[in-house]
Amino acid sequence: MNKITPEDEAAVEATKAPLMAHLIELRQRLIWSLLAFVLCFLVCFYFSRPIYAFLTEPLANVLKSDPGQHMIATGLTETFFTYVKVAMFAGLCLAFPFIAAQVWIYVAPGLYRHERRAFLPFLAATPFLFLLGAGFVFYIMLPNAIRFFAAFQTPGTPGTLGIQLQTKVSEYLDFVMTLIFAFGLCFQLPVILSLLAKVGIISAEQLRSARRYAIVGLSAVAAVLTPPDIVSMLSLAIPLVILYEISIYCVVLIQRSRTAT
Repeated sequence: MNKITPEDEAAVEATKAPLMAHLIELRQRLIWSLLAFVLCFLVCFYFSRPIYAFLTEPLANVLKSDPGQHMIATGLTETFFTYVKVAMFAGLCLAFPFIAAQVWIYVAPGLYRHERRAFLPFLAATPFLFLLGAGFVFYIMLPNAIRFFAAFQTPGTPGTLGIQLQTKVSEYLDFVMTLIFAFGLCFQLPVILSLLAKVGIISAEQLRSARRYAIVGLSAVAAVLTPPDIVSMLSLAIPLVILYEISIYCVVLIQRSRTAT
């Protein structure tokens, strides 16, 4: 375990301040974070059309064989509020590094030096794993899911009505955002398990012994979060199992470093 030195105690002691001072600083960090989000939102709203066009690329690639395909809006304000959602989603992603930095600046002075060194790798890994999950769903899982659902279109014949896919702009955005957030959060599994190991709640032996139960639980999570088809479920379940194995390796490294110190 890392021992707290007198220098560490003095550094933390120097950051102590009255409660009102901490509340004032917290308000300042929140204001700066809100301003950053608003600024990023305005920038993203200006580019909301190309951003939404980028998000619809998987759908367009699947339906490119029919040049007459298009999306629909059934409400007068639907397209406008869809662009607002796009701007909020993209603005939050764009402002996240600044917001995370504000949180770190507020919290870090109250941590010991070894605690700051311990948490920094997790802070850096969180956005990386979220982007990895978002990229996985956008470039691998989403095209397969769209291809699966689009296959249920049926051409019309004399005496029967055909079924043609006409995607609503708002529903498509909600579908994509839900999958991106779900995959991005699920890909945080190594960070969560490593943090639990860091504070001594779990061990590598416990994770190994619970592997079978974890696989069942992760498969259930994948079934709930993904569209109701086996391809989409496996697209999330398999990476989660791999991330679980990576988490075990990370916990082993944490335990070795703890033993060495």
